[in-house]
Amino acid sequence: MGTPSMHFSESPEDPFAIGHGASAVLDDRGTVVAWSTRAQELLGYPAKEVLGRAWQDLLVDARDLPVVRSVVVEAVKAGGWFGVLPVRHHDGHRLEMGFRARAVTREGGGQEWLLVGAPAAEVIAWQRDRALLDGLYRRSPIGLVTYGPDRRVIRVNRAVAKASGVPAEAPVGHHPREFMVAEDAGPQDERVRHVLETGEPLIFTEQSARARHDPGRERIVSVSAFRMEDPSGRVLGVAETIEDVTDRHRAQRRLALLNEASARIGTSLDVAQTARELAEAAAHDLADYCSVDLLKPVTLGDEPGPGTAGPLVRVALSPPENRVPYQEGDVVPLLPESPQARCLTERRPILDGLLSLRPEWYAMDRRRIEIALGLGVHSMIAVPLLARGLVLGVVSLWRSRTPEPFEDDDAAVAQELASRAAVSIDNARRFTQQQSAALTLQRSLLPSAVSDLPAVEVACRYLPASGEPGIGGDWFDVIPLSGARVALVVGDVVGHGIHAAASMGRLRAAARTLASLDLEPDEVMTGLDDLVSLLATELEANADDNRTAIEQVVGATCLYAVYDPVSQHCSLARAGHPAPVVSTPDGEVTVLDPPAGPPLGLGGLPFETYDLDLPEGSLLTLYTDGLLEARNGDIDTALAHLRACLAHTEEPLEETCHSVVDALLPKDHLPSDDIALLIARTRVLRPQNVASWQLPLEATSAARARELTTAKLTEWGLTELAFTTELVASELVTNAYRYGSGPVTLRLIRTHSLSCEVSDTSHTSPHLRRALTTDEGGRGLFLVAQLTERWGTRYSRDGKTVWTEQPLPPA
Repeated sequence: MGTPSMHFSESPEDPFAIGHGASAVLDDRGTVVAWSTRAQELLGYPAKEVLGRAWQDLLVDARDLPVVRSVVVEAVKAGGWFGVLPVRHHDGHRLEMGFRARAVTREGGGQEWLLVGAPAAEVIAWQRDRALLDGLYRRSPIGLVTYGPDRRVIRVNRAVAKASGVPAEAPVGHHPREFMVAEDAGPQDERVRHVLETGEPLIFTEQSARARHDPGRERIVSVSAFRMEDPSGRVLGVAETIEDVTDRHRAQRRLALLNEASARIGTSLDVAQTARELAEAAAHDLADYCSVDLLKPVTLGDEPGPGTAGPLVRVALSPPENRVPYQEGDVVPLLPESPQARCLTERRPILDGLLSLRPEWYAMDRRRIEIALGLGVHSMIAVPLLARGLVLGVVSLWRSRTPEPFEDDDAAVAQELASRAAVSIDNARRFTQQQSAALTLQRSLLPSAVSDLPAVEVACRYLPASGEPGIGGDWFDVIPLSGARVALVVGDVVGHGIHAAASMGRLRAAARTLASLDLEPDEVMTGLDDLVSLLATELEANADDNRTAIEQVVGATCLYAVYDPVSQHCSLARAGHPAPVVSTPDGEVTVLDPPAGPPLGLGGLPFETYDLDLPEGSLLTLYTDGLLEARNGDIDTALAHLRACLAHTEEPLEETCHSVVDALLPKDHLPSDDIALLIARTRVLRPQNVASWQLPLEATSAARARELTTAKLTEWGLTELAFTTELVASELVTNAYRYGSGPVTLRLIRTHSLSCEVSDTSHTSPHLRRALTTDEGGRGLFLVAQLTERWGTRYSRDGKTVWTEQPLPPA
């Protein structure tokens, strides 16, 4: 029925408190000698009916006497008793009452018993409250701290003591700043003060609660607090419930790290940049140091071989630390017993939670070992980088400043982080491989060097695109033509990648072929337009999934210009390409406005030739649209910068090219679209290097041609070429007499070679044939082909010109 107790509480909620409970005093024979008013209220007996009578006879039913007697025996032995007993009310009904009995010795030596009782329901509720309070302080897993009005700790429960590692009585009487790290104690004290002053409760507020005796140990708690008041409203202090949520906080932090890493890693298709993003993400909230070491083929964009053989190169280290044995760019030699080598071999993370840095893992010299020992590393994780079944490298995470070692959960996060990063690194590697192949293809199709030409001095630039767009289809060419002329070509195949580079190569080859026919610029554009339309038709008919390649070919633009250093005449045509810029020696810079023409591949639309004369020393600048769009896409501003750079025509062309690139491209950034730039400074052939004669269309003109040729070559000091050249001139003039019409023009041009040209007004096409032994003629062009290095025919509106070239003899 009860348990012995010698404790009386005087708290207002205590049902046995004086003034609240019913009280009575018994002498040593069990006779009632005192009876309170509260006892009369609860049991209905007035004092005059109770005093002097035995309490058992008055208050106990006969059926309850055995129980009561056993309680009396127990109370006498213990000197006190607490429990619930049934008693008889004045009106005769049975009533459950809670009692506390305590023996009291009087001064005269006699003994009396003080009884205090209350309704059983109140006693049980009070017991439940006491049990709850006792449980909160002794058995609850949730921490409990109570603060007084002065914000000093009054009491903490065992859960707080266990979590903090200090005895429960240690914080009592102290402010939080005396047992917590200062950075955490300040906000904690402010929260208690706020609750005390306002009465506003705190609900599940998370905060850091590091102890002063162990400041390196992370501890995150969830705090709820309320103000304590007595029934009169007097503030007694603040009660806080504290739950250690460090593990949950770490789990949330790991999840946030993975989410953040997903956004931070793989922002570019650059292997080194992706590795640095991985190292920075891991060192941000998981490790103190992180290094990323990749197999050397991976850093070059190549696919690594099977297994893990091959040297490792340190691609990223975060944060930078000179004491780390190997820095970015260094080859990292691993020994077989190192965790990194094991994780590469076993293809799984290796966690070493408690270690001292073992320099024998690396093939290091003594000096590096001594430097490395100063890092204080105590825990590490090595995780392999795996993608598509290939080993790309290893990620090493280290802890030195953070006192807590890595755990299995950390290793799981590191593995997930490495898995995501490995896919991005492999994508970047494959992109680098494709970029390298496309760039190699494109550079092989572009002119490697521009030889010195009599017509122009040339400087050029090609800048490949960077990042996701990849290599584009921009190209340029400088093509020597007959009569010391030159063709300048710039084109742009819309699109990027291998397809664009391959399409560019086809167009460049076609442009060279058409240029070799000495066609007018508009005719070259028409030929390229037909070719692109034909290629698009073939691709559409033969490929099911080459829509991208088709669009790249159809989207091509081109500008083709021909300059003659004898006449200083330039003719050009364009197919949807940006207009060229002309700078004259007087400093005037003009953006030409030739007919734009449709882009190549539309078909059925005409192209027009634009003619102009260029003074000697003029700059003719051709470029692709990437040059004007490189800086913020502001075309007008870009054109203004371009004009300013091209105003100084006397500067060396290489410096001019450099100035243009610096002015129009953002600093330290490669363009998003590739760029082709071609600048040509015009030259003029002096009259003494050109000789021209008009001959009548008669039989004697061949002899006259021989005389004039011999005389001019003698004047030029080229007597070694006199015999072959007069024979060539004679044969060409004879052919014009036999098969042509109108007057005949003979022209000799001396540059790095000797050109001999014969023009007439007919458009008949001469052709080379093999004459039979019985034929009297038909051997003229055969002789010309054998005696010269090159020969050909070009056509104009006024007729045709048959030309030949011979190399000059050594000086």
